[in-house]
Amino acid sequence: MTARLSDIAAQAGVSEATVSRVLNGKPGVATGTRESVMAALDVLGYERPPRLRTRSAGLVGLITPELDNPIFPALAQVIGQALTRQGYTPVLATQTPGGSTEDELTEMLVERSVSGIIYVSGLHADTTADTQRYDQLRGQGIPFVLVNGFSAHIESPFVSTDDHAATRLAVQHLASLGHTRIGLAVGPRRFVPVQRKIAGFLAGMSGYLGLSEEQGEELVQHSLFTMEGGQAAGTALLAQGCTAIVCASDMMALGAIRAARQAGCRVPQDVSVVGFDDSPLIAFTDPPLTTIRQPVHAMGQAAVRAVLEEIGGTPAPHTEFMFMPELVVRGSTTAAPITRPR
Repeated sequence: MTARLSDIAAQAGVSEATVSRVLNGKPGVATGTRESVMAALDVLGYERPPRLRTRSAGLVGLITPELDNPIFPALAQVIGQALTRQGYTPVLATQTPGGSTEDELTEMLVERSVSGIIYVSGLHADTTADTQRYDQLRGQGIPFVLVNGFSAHIESPFVSTDDHAATRLAVQHLASLGHTRIGLAVGPRRFVPVQRKIAGFLAGMSGYLGLSEEQGEELVQHSLFTMEGGQAAGTALLAQGCTAIVCASDMMALGAIRAARQAGCRVPQDVSVVGFDDSPLIAFTDPPLTTIRQPVHAMGQAAVRAVLEEIGGTPAPHTEFMFMPELVVRGSTTAAPITRPR
């Protein structure tokens, strides 16, 4: 126990006697000092004594799509940690193909008396989905926040990446490298983020390359948000003579790189590829992927703040909090080739 006290004291920058007073719940210790000792316990991996453990302020549900795309676990981690720091217990509910639907997961969370729910890339992003489900949830008095996907018909705070700015940034980067034949690989058109990415792409192709909207639309390929989807879209865009491809996710970008290599093209010497998300480990692919970074930490923190304000009775504005993406240039983009890829 002495060694443990000394470790904690060294980490917290206080005396062993102070650590002992905190662990035994004795009075006469400043709040800041007490918090330093608690933080030291957490950092060193020691369990807090039962009397000092923070009581859970309640459960908050987090509904995400499948976790195969690394961006979703990254968001879930940020949101979960932020909720825990505020004394709430996060409950992760994940949709899987053939598994529970968003409505079923919502019902499960409501039955467990969650204090609120955060939805990531859910049905709110699908322009063909019925938004009445969210009206019903609001009618039950359950606060919720929606991430990535906006609908004017839903009364809720929204947290989004500026998808329009994202693809415009990508086109600007590629145009500056001399590419004039740039393709866009995206998911189904019915999703709000997809529509915004297309709008940004067309604006970029017009502003930087002088293409008409019709000419730009010819270079848009819809597919699935998967590596296989990216490969299919990439194959089609390469057949159209594209020397650069902007993808709606890092997973799609990896698929586009695979398509280029199968076509006998080198990345980036013959074909440049840009992803979207800046998923964990994507900097270590071959080649390291140039991508548009979603501000995951800031967005996750904003979603938690918004839902906790709603839970606390001081609702956040029912508007969209838009976060600017960032272009991260790595090894998958370079100057346009002198001749088109074969």
